[in-house]
Amino acid sequence: MSSMTIKPAEERLKERIKELTCMYEVTSIIVNCDYDQMENALKGIMRCLQKAWKHNKDAHVELITDQYSFKTNGFPDQAVSLKANIEVFNKKTGSIQVVYPSPEYATTDFLPEEKKLLKNICLEVGNLLERKQIKDNEELIKRKMEHADRLSILGEITAGMAHELNTPLANILGFSELLKTRIKNDQQATRDLEKIINSAIFSREVVKKLMFFACEMPQQMEVADIVPIISDAFNLMQPSLKGKKIEGKLTFSKEAILLKVDAIQLTQVIFNLMLNAIYFAPLKSTISIKITDKEKSVEIKVKDQGPGIDSKISNKIFQPFFSTKPTGEGAGLGLSVVHGIIKSHKGFIKYLPNKPKGAIFVIQFPK
Repeated sequence: MSSMTIKPAEERLKERIKELTCMYEVTSIIVNCDYDQMENALKGIMRCLQKAWKHNKDAHVELITDQYSFKTNGFPDQAVSLKANIEVFNKKTGSIQVVYPSPEYATTDFLPEEKKLLKNICLEVGNLLERKQIKDNEELIKRKMEHADRLSILGEITAGMAHELNTPLANILGFSELLKTRIKNDQQATRDLEKIINSAIFSREVVKKLMFFACEMPQQMEVADIVPIISDAFNLMQPSLKGKKIEGKLTFSKEAILLKVDAIQLTQVIFNLMLNAIYFAPLKSTISIKITDKEKSVEIKVKDQGPGIDSKISNKIFQPFFSTKPTGEGAGLGLSVVHGIIKSHKGFIKYLPNKPKGAIFVIQFPK
């Protein structure tokens, strides 16, 4: 047998060993993968692929999914490539491509076995991503169930607290008003009573929020023109706006906008969002509320020019008792009450950052 025949056979064997080694290493990475270290695992798979190619010193790898995007260092601008798709639950979610720089290489420099290897690696990566997605979904469902259980217990507690507090608060307010009529000539006592009354009213509002949160306030859903409802709520906030020299802007897309709502709860939504905006808004800034009547919904946008909300905590702002205000300045019920009311109206609320700074709350009420 001639040496010319032996040499190609040796080369083919060498390439098969590289491909089998790559498959073994990739399988080992996947079997031992910690889902919290997915990025490192995928980068390790890319390094294995890079070594497996015939011209591995010039080979580069790119891996793209809906969550990840990696390239090997020195990835060429002009290249010839071999590419295969990554599928997760039979849906294309990304791809892996191995490239050589051009014009030094052509597509004919890729081996048929390398094409099969790349498809197998993509299949393994897809299986890995499927398992991670299943695990993530399981953890999400578990957290939701735990959260729902906590909310259920919390709802029962707050409902009981609200009922217990309502009676003494009503007594405080009633007897304070009676005392005011008896001591009209004592200015200091009158001022003290005003403080008692205002504190009782404030406490009653907190109780109302607790009852809203506990779903103990009966809804009265009626088709109403929301323009005067929101206008009245906005006008009642004018003293608070003037106190911080904030300009308030209220605009409607139509003179009359009909929507099936609980008028008191809608007022509560506007109050809470405006109070939050006023608290965080700087002096001489602007708070705007825009109501747009759309084909299938009514949209309310509340914008301020405050510091906005850190992206790390934006997913927590609608949770009960979570507050970004200093201790003692907020019960953390405002946005959770708003969220509960909107949800009971079959709508949704989301937060968006305002530009260049501030917060935007977007509410959609279905018609």
